[in-house]
Amino acid sequence: MTTSSLAEPPADDAAGTFLDLDRFVAVPRLGSLAVSPTGDRLVTVVSELTGDGKTWQGALWELDPAGQRPARRLTRSAKSESSPVFSPDGSLLFVSARRDQEASGSPQDTTAAAALWLLPPTGEARQVFAPSGGVQAVQVAAETGRVVVAAAVLPFVDFGEADEEKRKAREKAGVTAILHESYPVRYWDHDLGPAHTRLLAAEGVDADAGRLVDPLDLTPDSTGRIALPGLISPDGTLVAHGLRVDVSPQAGSRSAVVVLDAGTGATTASFETEGASLRVAAFAPDSAAVFCLRQLEASADEPPDVTLVRADLATGELTDLLPDFPFRPEEVAVARDGRSLFLLANVAGRRPVFRLDLEDGRLDRLTGEGAYSDLQPGADPGVLFALRSSIDHPTQPVRIDTIRTEQDPVRLPAPGAVAELPGTLTEIETTVDDGRTVRAWLALPVGADAQHPAPLLLWVHGGPMMSWNTWTWRWNPWTATARGYAVLLPDPALSTGYGQDFIRVGWRRWGAAPYTDLMAITDATVERPDVDGRRTAAMGGSFGGYMANWIATSTDRFDAVVTHASLWNIDQFSGTTDDGYFWQRALGDPLTEPAVVAANSPHLRVADIRTPMLVIHGDRDYRVPIGEALRLYHDLARHGVPARFLYFPTENHWILTPGNAKVWYETVFAFLAERVLGDSWRRPDLL
Repeated sequence: MTTSSLAEPPADDAAGTFLDLDRFVAVPRLGSLAVSPTGDRLVTVVSELTGDGKTWQGALWELDPAGQRPARRLTRSAKSESSPVFSPDGSLLFVSARRDQEASGSPQDTTAAAALWLLPPTGEARQVFAPSGGVQAVQVAAETGRVVVAAAVLPFVDFGEADEEKRKAREKAGVTAILHESYPVRYWDHDLGPAHTRLLAAEGVDADAGRLVDPLDLTPDSTGRIALPGLISPDGTLVAHGLRVDVSPQAGSRSAVVVLDAGTGATTASFETEGASLRVAAFAPDSAAVFCLRQLEASADEPPDVTLVRADLATGELTDLLPDFPFRPEEVAVARDGRSLFLLANVAGRRPVFRLDLEDGRLDRLTGEGAYSDLQPGADPGVLFALRSSIDHPTQPVRIDTIRTEQDPVRLPAPGAVAELPGTLTEIETTVDDGRTVRAWLALPVGADAQHPAPLLLWVHGGPMMSWNTWTWRWNPWTATARGYAVLLPDPALSTGYGQDFIRVGWRRWGAAPYTDLMAITDATVERPDVDGRRTAAMGGSFGGYMANWIATSTDRFDAVVTHASLWNIDQFSGTTDDGYFWQRALGDPLTEPAVVAANSPHLRVADIRTPMLVIHGDRDYRVPIGEALRLYHDLARHGVPARFLYFPTENHWILTPGNAKVWYETVFAFLAERVLGDSWRRPDLL
């Protein structure tokens, strides 16, 4: 390892935004999209840094669908707004924990649950529904304005007064305990229970009275089995939702789809497939069918596979709409004329929009570059709105022409645009021993050339069934290129966007093809004259953290390894994660397949680690529990491996607050400067 530091980065504004972490975390961030029934109004949520710099706050902004006028802010409050959806009359419903100015009582209640609010076309927003357990989501029937709301309610009591009384009794008695009678018990970063999701339907909102009209509990006996989203049909007569079905102690559960009468709660149809889970995605415009994503369950031999099916409400028939589609469909939206639907899928480092003609089955790719989300069909069947991001640009709203293919959509004015980056983006690929092509994005800093090659950072994505295809605030490569590093973002075996065979190669063999793919694409990268193969580091989070650990046990070619929210002891992990059934299928059951677990668990190879490591973990991470990091750091310490442990007591699988995000970057870059560049260790000021 050399001891020369990086050349001074260019002092332009592009580099400044990514060098100055205060400026970086202050860039506005977009999420969610809603279009009015007439198609002439478009609303998104823009999150901006609060005045004290301690969090991001979401507000509703209106965009110009034509792309001519600048965006304008609609709401302001001390609490964030989210989940906008239009009613047929042009009113806007949204969710917020903001204080109700019309209610009596104390000023701002910092513990208030999220409520449902109505913003009319003109006038002030008004709270219309505030259940004790809070509002989780809302949907509106496009034709009638009927509303379905997801709310958290305690089990074995009626919604409303009985729920409130039980909450008060628990609080008065100082009880926080939760009694579980089914699995799972946690999800990502929160406990499941004691309250569980129920779906309530109402005829609409009485704007004058400021209330939801007589909400009816459609799912009083849910006891924790309701899976969102809960969708309402365009005519307002039906509500569809996912339902967890327990199969057996050995197999766990799967998800079925249930369709309810929105006026009575009676079941009108249900769909369950042996060996697969169903997730409701959209209603057909005529309310005669629902479109569902069907995921075949993983097994010891096969990874999960996903397709799109049409569930006919009259016959109960399920029809596969994508029998020959090689990719995994994700989000689905139906054109308002009902003749086609739009879907997303990862494809070779992109997530394009596809249009499926429901009459002749023709499938067209509408977009080329970029990764899309939040599909919103316009009133004109030739128009589709969406949010678009890419490795080299954060999320921005766009208007897509549904007739053109492989297009670059019209970008609509909105906050959060980045004018310039401190580097350039290119693609590289290599052919591995079994003949597969492995590709990656490579972000190069300004000034990197044969005379000034850039040190390389290999960043492995999470998942594992994911892809580097979109902008990320958490692992942003441009914060590294601004500091003179080249960043390699590869898609090894198990990545999506390359077909089921590409996933199958790495299934239950995480330390095999994913690892050898990563080494092969790294070899190809360091052959470039503008990349310095003598100064390198490997990094990753979640599955990427697992791979960082595996890399550390398998090679000493890297100067440093950064592992975030990582799997270390598979036996321990599979019983403490929030979804043990899936991970035991993916990595082996410790009781019945100890050889598979041993072949995949890096903790058994700790004695082979020679590379200094930075371990990072959040205590509230329930997907990869904190015990993985505690065991890893202890194992490194007792084997004499130079290591540091950056611990976040209040964060989860991600690092979600601005201050902690800045400390994350500061610590990572200080560690890399020490180990890759040979600089002296510089402890971040606030640690």
